[in-house]
Amino acid sequence: IMPRSKEIQEQMRTEVIEIYQSGKGYKAISKALGLQRTTVRAIIHKWQKHGTVVNLPRSGRPTKITPRAQRRLIREVTKDPRTTSKELQASLASIKVSVHDSTIRKRLGKNGLHGRFPRRKPLLSKKNIRARLNFAKKHLNDCQDFWENTLWTDETKVELFGRQMSRYIWRKRNTAFQKKNIIPTVKYGGGSVMVWGCFAASGPGRLAVIDGTMNSTVYQKILKENVRPSVRQLKLKRSWVLQQDNDPKHTSKSTSEWLKKNKMKTLEWPSQSPDLNPIEMLWHDLKKPVHARKPSNKAELQQFCKDEWAKIPPERCKRLIASYRKCLIAVIAAKGGPTSY
Repeated sequence: IMPRSKEIQEQMRTEVIEIYQSGKGYKAISKALGLQRTTVRAIIHKWQKHGTVVNLPRSGRPTKITPRAQRRLIREVTKDPRTTSKELQASLASIKVSVHDSTIRKRLGKNGLHGRFPRRKPLLSKKNIRARLNFAKKHLNDCQDFWENTLWTDETKVELFGRQMSRYIWRKRNTAFQKKNIIPTVKYGGGSVMVWGCFAASGPGRLAVIDGTMNSTVYQKILKENVRPSVRQLKLKRSWVLQQDNDPKHTSKSTSEWLKKNKMKTLEWPSQSPDLNPIEMLWHDLKKPVHARKPSNKAELQQFCKDEWAKIPPERCKRLIASYRKCLIAVIAAKGGPTSY
C-alpha cells in the first residue's frame, strides 16, 4: 500500500464509513479501496465509538515536571540566570522530582527562557551611570557638524588567536542588557598587540602599534606623531575636538599639560563608556578580517592590523557618526545603564 498524505488518509477513512453505511461488509470495502481488512475494521470501530474519523489528540506520557516544580525552575533562573541545568536538576531532586537535565532545558525554553552567552559590558557604578546620563542629555541636541569634527580615539588589544568562550545564562528575549544578564568587564585587564587608532566622519585616521607598556610619555608620543597628521588627512575644521577615554595615562597631569600646551581641546568623557565611542564598531571591523587572515606571529599580526585599518571605507565612518544621536538616545532610554551599542 502506497503511503498517503494526511488529507488523503482522512478522505479514505470517510469513504470507508460511507461505503459501510451503504450496507457493504469489511471484505467488500477492503477490496474496493485496496485497504487491509484490519484497517477497515479499526476505522469503523473508531467511528462507532467516537463519531469521527479525524485523528484524536493523544494523551502521551504524563510530564514528570509538576506545576510546582516548573514554578521553582523559573524562580531560580530568574533570581540567578547563571544557574546551570545540572544545578537545577539537583534542586528538583530535593523535592523528589527526578528528571534529565535536557528535560529541564526544554521546559525552560517553552517558558521563553533560553541558554545564551551573556554580553560583556563594563561594570558601572552609580557615579558612572549618572555621568553617562548627564553626557547623553548634554550632547543630545548638538549639531551634526560638532560630531563630524570630533576625532575619536581609543586603544585595543588584537589577539593572535581567537576569543575565549564564556558560559551560558538563562534569559528571556530583549533582556540581554539587563544587569543580571551581562558579564561586567574592566578595561585593560599567546600573543597579542596593542594598537591606538583614530577616525572621524570623513574616514579612518592613523593606526599606531604600541611597543611595550604604554605610560603617559608613550601616549603623548603617539598623540604627537599621529593626531595632527590625522586631522590634516581627514580635513577637520579648526574647531575640531579630541575624544579620549579616562584611562589614567590619558588624564594624568603630564598628559593634561601636554594637551593644553599643544592646544588640543578634549571632549569631556564619562568613564566606563565604550558604547558611547563609535570607534568600538571599527575595532570589530578590524579584528574580523585580521583573524580571517590567520596571522602566525606578532609581526604578521601588526602588519595585518595596519592593512585592514586602511581598508575601512570612509562611508562606514560617515554612517557611524550620522547615527550617533541614536546612541545618546539609547543611553537616556537605559537611564545611563548598558546599551546594545
